[in-house]
Amino acid sequence: MQTTASKKVINGWAMYDWANSVYNLVITTTFFPIYFAAITAKEYGANSVPFLGREYVNTSLYDYSLSVAYLIIALMFPILTSIADTRGNKKQFMRFFCYLGAIGCSALYFFKLEWVPLGFGVFFFMLAAIGWAGSLVFYNSYLPEIAAPQDMDRISARGFSYGYVGSVLCQLIGFALILMMPGKEGYASQLTFLLVGIWWFGFAQITFKRLPASKPSNEKHDKSVLTEGFREIKKVYKQVTTMPVLKRFLRGFFFYSMGVQTVMLAATLFGAKLLQLDQTKLILTAVIIQLVAILGAWGMARLSARVGNIQVLMGVVLFWILICIGAYFTAEVKENGGDPEYLFYGLAVAVGLVMGGIQSLSRSTYSKLMPETKDTASFFSYYDFTEKIAIVVGMFSFGIIEELTKHHGGMKNSVLSLIVFFFLGFIWLISALVKQKKLKAIQ
Repeated sequence: MQTTASKKVINGWAMYDWANSVYNLVITTTFFPIYFAAITAKEYGANSVPFLGREYVNTSLYDYSLSVAYLIIALMFPILTSIADTRGNKKQFMRFFCYLGAIGCSALYFFKLEWVPLGFGVFFFMLAAIGWAGSLVFYNSYLPEIAAPQDMDRISARGFSYGYVGSVLCQLIGFALILMMPGKEGYASQLTFLLVGIWWFGFAQITFKRLPASKPSNEKHDKSVLTEGFREIKKVYKQVTTMPVLKRFLRGFFFYSMGVQTVMLAATLFGAKLLQLDQTKLILTAVIIQLVAILGAWGMARLSARVGNIQVLMGVVLFWILICIGAYFTAEVKENGGDPEYLFYGLAVAVGLVMGGIQSLSRSTYSKLMPETKDTASFFSYYDFTEKIAIVVGMFSFGIIEELTKHHGGMKNSVLSLIVFFFLGFIWLISALVKQKKLKAIQ
């Protein structure tokens, strides 16, 4: 029977959330999207920028860059994780991607259009995303190795809570730099990008020191890693198709992740470009979201123990639909000459309540539903592949809808379209719950 690892190991595992979450908050949520939109608009005198022989809406180019980065890492996942499982070196792969992401973040310090071309910033922004996403599949795959099933919700929530606290602290340091450097906010942001890389690299050493080495599976491996990788994909896929509840949950997860991840990645662009809120207010809003998310992750873990994981996820997905509707009407207020500031703060609190909870609960639900296996990295590769393809589709859809309707609503229409993804996710969660109850009744 699986037993939970020592407190030292558990806290060491959770510290990687502390280390890497600064990327997610500072680079993709607050400082970098604001910085990217500001310097491209300033350089080209408009929101339209030239890149690779084509004109793009600057915020759509940001969306597309993330989509491509996540597509690259999604296609790499199956091969990398099968190697990690069969050879027992998942910690080395996790370390490699961690360092890749930290280098990408640090290099953004040099991203200034007077110094380097636009492609420089896009490349290192994508490199940071690949490093972050690549390291997480190995990090997540440690959860079933170090936690007993009854402790997974609690330990998963601890990881996210560590991440929110760490990222808020780093965010506040960046915010202090901006306040101490009036008139040089751009350079303060560049320093913050460098800080993120150092923070990520430094605190990750605690995790790498405390996590045990993973054990390889007992299966023989082929000489060709490509053959072995795709054999692992086929094996996991076959197992998932024979597990009706897990199969339905993953379909629901795929669709609602399109909405959740896109909201999280595009929220700052929405506030900066569409609502025209200044950088200080947006950064403070992000801090509010992170602090509320700590309570959300903890509260949702407690609620799931009483009500059930899938039931709680269903309620949360419905709440996300209300958030999208609220965001659309907040944009309407701005278009009609009103002040959307406090409405945006209300949306931020709402997002914070469900943001951490849905991520933490999705991860632990998958851990509970997956079969007992030593190939945890391969199974979490399948999970992360699902999430990353969802991000690719979600961000690409968000960007292209903004471009196609830029004269008739633009980003406002992109926000409203996310409701479709949440609705489809909700339907599949209902299907998973019904199937789960039927199977329990038979047993």
